[in-house]
Amino acid sequence: VGEPDIAQYLQVLPGVIFTGDQGGQLYIRGGLPVQNKVLLDGLIVYNPFHSIGLFSVFDNDIMKNADVYSAGFGAEYGGRTSSIMDITTRDGNKKRVSGKLSVSTFGAKATLEGPLLKLTENRNLSASYLLSMKHSYLPQTSKVLYNYASPDGNGLPFYYTDLYGKTSINSTNGSKVSLFGFSFNDKVDYNNFQSYRWNNVGLGSNFVLVPQTSNLLIEGVFAYSKYGI
Repeated sequence: VGEPDIAQYLQVLPGVIFTGDQGGQLYIRGGLPVQNKVLLDGLIVYNPFHSIGLFSVFDNDIMKNADVYSAGFGAEYGGRTSSIMDITTRDGNKKRVSGKLSVSTFGAKATLEGPLLKLTENRNLSASYLLSMKHSYLPQTSKVLYNYASPDGNGLPFYYTDLYGKTSINSTNGSKVSLFGFSFNDKVDYNNFQSYRWNNVGLGSNFVLVPQTSNLLIEGVFAYSKYGI
């Protein structure tokens, strides 16, 4: 499909069955989709796949780490019985402004990052931002490129728009605070007679505190997320 995506990686894991119907459903080791827990920087994402099943809501360019547990996960991931997908994003560039724009036959995506408080040798704090946007134009391009999949000539009716933003404040002693939020939106419109829409929204903060007079490491997450259809 021209773009790397964690949804394509998951399909080759043992014990995973992936369907591409509305919302994209993931079955791991016989469990139901609702028994999978998906986290993005500590926020629950209730529906992490787009309607056509080829893409997830996650931007590969901003991902730092992705851990998938199909069994044996610890108590910190309570609330699900089938699997855990724990995804974290990287911080924005602390020294200079940079960006990336890419397009494919399915859609386009862009990232922008840079310093809010530039990292220097003489400064104890630095701050950065990271912005990501993905948008599909498959209903338009499919009329020409994938007309065999749409006999009526109206194109494939799958839309999505993903937005993610993050601000990070880092200290030279290892302490860190991040604020982040997302909005993932999908729409399927069948020839204007039946339409489905769903969206994930979330807002949160996580922190790591490294007290100078102690060997303790204090971590925490404050998060709110919502799913509607």
